[in-house]
Amino acid sequence: MTDPAQSKFTPRVFSGIQPTNHLQLGNYLGAVKRFVEMQNSGIETVYCIVDLHAITVWQDPADLQNATRELAASYIASGLDPKRSILFNQSQVPGHAQLAWIFNCVARVGWMNRMTQFKDKAGKNAENASLGLYAYPSLMAADILLYHATHVPVGEDQKQHLELTRDIATKFNHDFGVDFFPITEPVIEGAATRVMSLRDGSKKMSKSDPSDASRINLTDDADTIAQKFRKARTDAEPLPETLDGLKDRPEAKNLVNIYAALADMSPEAVVGEFAGKGFGTFKPALAEVAVDKLAPIAGEMKRLMADPAEIDRILGDGADRADAIARPILDATYDIVGMIRSRPA
Repeated sequence: MTDPAQSKFTPRVFSGIQPTNHLQLGNYLGAVKRFVEMQNSGIETVYCIVDLHAITVWQDPADLQNATRELAASYIASGLDPKRSILFNQSQVPGHAQLAWIFNCVARVGWMNRMTQFKDKAGKNAENASLGLYAYPSLMAADILLYHATHVPVGEDQKQHLELTRDIATKFNHDFGVDFFPITEPVIEGAATRVMSLRDGSKKMSKSDPSDASRINLTDDADTIAQKFRKARTDAEPLPETLDGLKDRPEAKNLVNIYAALADMSPEAVVGEFAGKGFGTFKPALAEVAVDKLAPIAGEMKRLMADPAEIDRILGDGADRADAIARPILDATYDIVGMIRSRPA
């Protein structure tokens, strides 16, 4: 994972998830599962609950607090150790918003206009969308570069935002004649980095989909998980002998990829095991694997959520550790830009 050109920067992983609705299987396989694996890689890992991003659309304050704690609980229940990784909520480290403003002045409007996610989220009412929703890729760049993160695990849908982060870092370094911010590398790996809806294999599994049957929530119990997989949309054909046979079968391919990711197998191995078998055989096997992996997470989340004060303590401790990394980087950024800093720290 080390780029010789980046050797001056301490290897550090950063990533974050918004605290909106319940975490679902796509978040777990595409992000949280890899977060847990990366904390064993010997590289410092910084994981953030991006509550400032969440308010780019209106949030009920009580719901936002609950969702933030629930997301923290899901991280921990999934195996993330807050003693080995830094876990905190974004708004407790002011440097995120402070660096974002500087990056607002580095990024170009044309770059923001090319961000496809704003167009998708704002839809036909773009004129009524918040300025925060429009500018949030700049805040995302600040989230990453505030820690001089060298690697970011991202889903396919976030690659464009990471490219913007790289553009902002490059332009800042060029504008001020410094080699200060790293050119962060994406980490995209695994069998199910993009998990699709259980009701429509052409759409990404989403926390915001109005149909709860379209996703597996990490709070779902064993019976609900099994029932959702039994009712997942599929076709009438048996599973093929090779992956090429899934080319035009998005729902089948999605379920194979989910099985592979949950069972730590390759999709090729899954197809090899179930070749010629129908979904009447495959779905129960998939449900069994999913329940075995996910039901304990739901149980541990419930236990953790019974003690919100402990979750808040963990987030506060993580914020202190995060700020200790961020503060010197933000101070140096201010110096580079030309801001006078005459107050004692």
